[in-house]
Amino acid sequence: MIGPRLRAIILKEILAVLRDPRARLILIAPPLIQFFLFGFASTMEVNNIRVGVLDLDGGQWSREIIERLAASPNVRQVVALRSDDELRAAIDRQRVIAALRFDPHFSADVAARRGAMVGAVYDGRRSNAAQIVSGYVERIVGEVGASAVPRMMAGRGGRSLASHWFNPNLEYMLFVMPALVAVIAAVSALAVVVQSVARERELGTFDQLMVSPLRVHEILVGKMLPPMLVGLVNVTLFVILLPSVFRVPLTGSLPLFYLALLFYLLALTGLGMLISTLSATQQQAFLGMFAVVVPMIILSGYASPIDNMPGWLQVVTWINPTAWFLTISEGTFLKAMPPGQMLANIWPLALIAAGSTLAASALFRSRME
Repeated sequence: MIGPRLRAIILKEILAVLRDPRARLILIAPPLIQFFLFGFASTMEVNNIRVGVLDLDGGQWSREIIERLAASPNVRQVVALRSDDELRAAIDRQRVIAALRFDPHFSADVAARRGAMVGAVYDGRRSNAAQIVSGYVERIVGEVGASAVPRMMAGRGGRSLASHWFNPNLEYMLFVMPALVAVIAAVSALAVVVQSVARERELGTFDQLMVSPLRVHEILVGKMLPPMLVGLVNVTLFVILLPSVFRVPLTGSLPLFYLALLFYLLALTGLGMLISTLSATQQQAFLGMFAVVVPMIILSGYASPIDNMPGWLQVVTWINPTAWFLTISEGTFLKAMPPGQMLANIWPLALIAAGSTLAASALFRSRME
């Protein structure tokens, strides 16, 4: 199926990638470094926080809340405040991200079941972190409130139990790492393929391709296969590292995962060929890559759920291959996604791959002619 001319162009492109110091630099080492750095850095957890406390009560239940705050693994320090002015200054100067205020009758109100309240002030300049800290504080206060209610009274009410599917302990790494497979694979594959045609133009060898006996489809296959091989190698390393190093369970079908990966890489290389064909230099190709890859990541559901986006923007995500493959990656590692659901996300990837490859072929053919 692979003739001598096709073998020659594939070998030539692989050697061109390996001989170029800039290309070698972005093959495997940077994706692995990004994988480790993003895995530990991109988290929505808020740790090592300082919480201020103005305790005008000094009673049993205010001390109970303060002690539980201090024992929380997310709280580094509980800062004792002496007045409302000091509380205000602690927030203004960002000494603390949250400050709690207990009035003088707090414990007495709890004991008398009069509906005691805890005053809380959060630093709105760090809105996301403040919301998460608010959840921490509300949970601790709620637990103390539940323990303060007599068993007889607690037995009259209902009780709810929460069960978190696919990630029982709500570990952020189990959510982030499968998504990083899709994101870093997109960056590494595009970074290699966008150089192919632009490098030929910059080195002056594009005219030699035009007069060579190679056909257009042979040139395209020769230029698109090495980036796909690089992507396969990188993702295979990620698949090995996730269960062994990061303890992310692998519960789904690997054959279907790799089938989706082939279509995903084909879609990316087709898109990269479009950018490379339109670029006159490698610098323009890199700028074009970043102009495309950043919206792809933002609209993939990695940073925020697609369902939270406006309706017209959700339609745009339908042609984003990263969004489809991110769903497949998370489903393969965490959800044991059934084959039917896997195929339901694979066929859109196949359509996007066919569309990008045909568009790249048409543009490349027109440029050669």
